[in-house]
Amino acid sequence: MSPIVIQIIQFFLSLSLLIVLHELGHFIPAKIFKTRVEKFYLFFDIKYSLFKKKIGETVYGIGWLPLGGYVKISGMIDESMDTEAMKEEPKPWEFRSKPAWQRLIIMLGGVTVNFILAVIIYIGMSYKYGEEYIPMDSLKDGVWVTEQNIGDKAGIQTGDKIIAVDGKKLKSFSSVFIELINGNTVTLERNGQRIEKEMPVDFIETLLEDEEKVRFLSPRRPFIVSEISEGSHNTDAAFQANDEVLEINGLPSVYMDQVNPILEANRNKEITLTVRRENGTIEDFTAKVNADGKLGVGLGALTMDAFAERGYLEIATQEYSFFEAIPAGINKGVETLGSYVKQLKKIFNPSTGAYKGVGGFAAIGKMFPDTWNWAAFWSTTALISIILAFMNILPIPALDGGHVMFLLYEMVSGRKPSDKFLEYAQMVGFFLLIALLLFANGNDIYKAVFK
Repeated sequence: MSPIVIQIIQFFLSLSLLIVLHELGHFIPAKIFKTRVEKFYLFFDIKYSLFKKKIGETVYGIGWLPLGGYVKISGMIDESMDTEAMKEEPKPWEFRSKPAWQRLIIMLGGVTVNFILAVIIYIGMSYKYGEEYIPMDSLKDGVWVTEQNIGDKAGIQTGDKIIAVDGKKLKSFSSVFIELINGNTVTLERNGQRIEKEMPVDFIETLLEDEEKVRFLSPRRPFIVSEISEGSHNTDAAFQANDEVLEINGLPSVYMDQVNPILEANRNKEITLTVRRENGTIEDFTAKVNADGKLGVGLGALTMDAFAERGYLEIATQEYSFFEAIPAGINKGVETLGSYVKQLKKIFNPSTGAYKGVGGFAAIGKMFPDTWNWAAFWSTTALISIILAFMNILPIPALDGGHVMFLLYEMVSGRKPSDKFLEYAQMVGFFLLIALLLFANGNDIYKAVFK
């Protein structure tokens, strides 16, 4: 099956699950408070439905336009803009007839379910998979800056040990990228001295210039020979498979970033190599560097486990019992939400250039792996669920947060906004959302065409 098709299937499966559960978050408290729900729809049914069936007083269906979903609650000004019903006298079963606290619970139900769902997924993943990571402090010789221009922008050099971001100590290597994106300062250890660097305001914009180079850091990789390349000029040299280079001409040359400059400086010359054989013995021999600064050997690609076995880093494994997984999942949910809020703040700051990274449906679809992987699917679904929860609670008319804002005003002031005001607010919010939708998906199209 095509990788793109696999991503599309995962996208629609995840989106459908999140929409249905979000709308259930509104539907269930509405039913509890005896509020009539006229429609419960997955996707929008403009003009016609792919499927619909009336059960009791509610029509359940699937629309053809996959931009979300909705429940139509009687006596509520929502995206349906059914203003005719609002001209009649309020009925006991209508949303507008219910006490403000009940209406507030109904409106908060969707985002609450989205966040709880994410936490449940994180709990389940913690229990089933545990957590495997590279402790940041196990990189004894620091990191390798694989994209020099990005490293220079951030003020990070090969060999630096990244200690903390915004004063928060980094636990794992995998967290360094999102922390640098969200952070304002980074604490480094360089040549035994601790230094603090301010992250450039437009660092995110630098990353977005070439998204394939976002992961500009790597654990430092040793120079390990896999084989003599066909037609190599070093066929007579004493290379053996799995030789691990330690020195070149007496200079420390354990890592790729150390070896390459030395080879460049010794083009068309003979060099002395000190290597560790696969059996552990240390041997010296000579080899030639060609005009391109190469040895003519294939390089061994080590797994993370092999890195750990050779002592270049550690791999920590944290397993959780069911009851241990509960607080771990809650913490993961809270941390993910906090991280997303930081990213959103940068998006709304034009000087960061982060707005250029806002994406629509194509960007969301690319979040899923192009091969089927349940762990990745559920992890991505949990992240999107948290994003939906936070976006929906923003105080924008037409979103749940807009309704919540007006309800809180009513509860504090004792005055309910007029139906006409709510109609106009709903229209303004609707146009804002359309503008955001066009901008986000326009970004996707621009990247696809011009990048």
